[in-house]
Amino acid sequence: MDLTQIKPDRILVVNIFGIGDVLFTTPMLRNLRRHFPQARIDYLANRRVAPLLEAHELIERVYVYERDEFVAARKRSPQEFLRKIGDLRGELRAQRYSVLFDFSMNAMFSWMSLFLGVPHRIGFNYRHRSRWLTERMEIRGYEGRHVARYYLDLLERCGLTTEPDPLEVTIGAAGRDWAVDFLKRLGCDPAKPFLVVFPGGGSSWGASADLKRWGVEKYAKLIHKIVENYPAQIILMGDNAEQNLCSKSFPQHPLIYKSFGQTTLGQLCSVLSLSAGVICNDGGPLHMAVAAGAKTVSIFGPVDPQVYGPWPNGQHHEVVFSNIICRPCYRRFRMTDCEHMSCLRELSVNTVFEKVRAIL
Repeated sequence: MDLTQIKPDRILVVNIFGIGDVLFTTPMLRNLRRHFPQARIDYLANRRVAPLLEAHELIERVYVYERDEFVAARKRSPQEFLRKIGDLRGELRAQRYSVLFDFSMNAMFSWMSLFLGVPHRIGFNYRHRSRWLTERMEIRGYEGRHVARYYLDLLERCGLTTEPDPLEVTIGAAGRDWAVDFLKRLGCDPAKPFLVVFPGGGSSWGASADLKRWGVEKYAKLIHKIVENYPAQIILMGDNAEQNLCSKSFPQHPLIYKSFGQTTLGQLCSVLSLSAGVICNDGGPLHMAVAAGAKTVSIFGPVDPQVYGPWPNGQHHEVVFSNIICRPCYRRFRMTDCEHMSCLRELSVNTVFEKVRAIL
C-alpha cells in the first residue's frame, strides 16, 4: 500500500488504551499532517484519554469507546450490546473515512471496520485478531524498539517517509495562565522552581498497578532528601484513588504541597509544563510530562523503558531501573508471575536521588 498515491482526505485513528499508548501515536499524527496537510484526522479513544485529544491541534473530532460500558451492555442483553455497536458503527460510517489506522489489536474493532466503508484499513496483527484489515503488520508484542517507533514503521510500510517527532499535547496561553493561578491557590510560588512527584500511576494496569510502583515510603524519603539539599518546592499529585496511598506517608513541610484529583488531564499537562522536573513511576504521568516538555526522572520495574520509556529519550529524561537478570518480565503484553518484585524493591533512595540531581 502506498498512501502517497491514495492521498487520504479523511483519516480515523483507533487506540482504546491508556494515556501513554495514545500519546505514543502523536509523532505518527504529526507525520500524517506533514504528508497530508489538508486531511481531516479523527480519533476513537477511551473516555479518560479523550480530553487530551479533544484539545490537540492535529485532531478534528474525538469519538469515545468505553469498554466497560459495552461489557455491561452485553451482560444486560445481547440486543443492547449489538445496538451500541450499531450506533457507533453508524456514526463512524457516516464520516466516509478513506483510511483507518486500527491500533486496538481487538477482533471486534477489526470486524467492525469491515462495515465502516473504509477502503484502506491498516494496523498490527496480534494473534490473528486483525484479519479484516487490508494492510497488516504481524507482531507478537512491542519489543526491541519503542512503541512510537512501531507506529512510524507502520507509516513507512505504507510508503511514507517519517521523522521521529516528539510526543505532543496542546497547551495554550489560557492553560498556562490557569496553571499559574492553580499553583498560587495551592500555596506554591510559580516564580520559584517546583518539582511534581507522582507516587502512584499505572492505573491502566488496574488491580496490578502496584507492580509498576516504587514504594511510597521510599518516595517519602526521597522527597525529604530533596528538600534537605535543594530549595525546591514539591507538589505531590495523582488521582483521587491515590490520595489514601499518600496521606500518611509524607510529612508536613512548608515546601511540600498535595493535589489529588483536582485537575483534568489537560490542566495537569499545563502544570507539568511549568515545572522544573517530574518524578514518577512508569505510567501516564511520565508521558504527559514528556509531551508537555518537562524534565523527568522515571522509575521502571517489570517494563522495558526501551519500549515504553520517554520518547525520544535524551538529556532531559533520566530513567532508573534495576539490572537484575529477570527484568524486564513484561513481554508481549503479558506479565509473568512475580512474588518478590526485586526490580523495584532493590532500587535505593540514593540511586533515584542521584538521577534527580542530574535534572536540577
